[in-house]
Amino acid sequence: MHKIGTWIEVDDLMQSGFAYEIVQRAGEGFDPDFTPHFTPKEMLELGVFEGKYMNDCRDEFPEDWYENAKTSEIPDPSLNCFGIKSRQSLQVWREKGWIIEPDPRGWFQWYCRYYQGRRMPDVDAKQIKRWKGFARHAGQIRANCSPGDLSCRPRQRQALLQWSYDPFI
Repeated sequence: MHKIGTWIEVDDLMQSGFAYEIVQRAGEGFDPDFTPHFTPKEMLELGVFEGKYMNDCRDEFPEDWYENAKTSEIPDPSLNCFGIKSRQSLQVWREKGWIIEPDPRGWFQWYCRYYQGRRMPDVDAKQIKRWKGFARHAGQIRANCSPGDLSCRPRQRQALLQWSYDPFI
């Protein structure tokens, strides 16, 4: 993990000439309203985004995040924790205005950077608000599925995982 005061320089296929400073210790100093269930490393190991997420920007993140990550050069739904496609394309995210700069890959990129210790109060507040709003999907699973029935609503469960909520409810 990076030390406080370290500047991370970004140069990948979607972003170059961007840098940010680490101002918190990794995994610490979170907003009290933001309590993700999984670390980015755990999410990558469980299987998210069909294995095709941030593959060209690994240098920005700790190597150990990728040691057991389920990754692929092409999207492969079988790599998802629930073995099912459960994501919109980046193009759809852009069209719907869901991309909040300076994170052109979306919420998970923001979370990875936040987890590492980057803080940008205005951006963080918007992303945490979006994360909190996603909790409604857990409520739908609780209301419509028997406890422990992981075959019930697999797309919603996969989506919960991709937003760092517990999909195994």
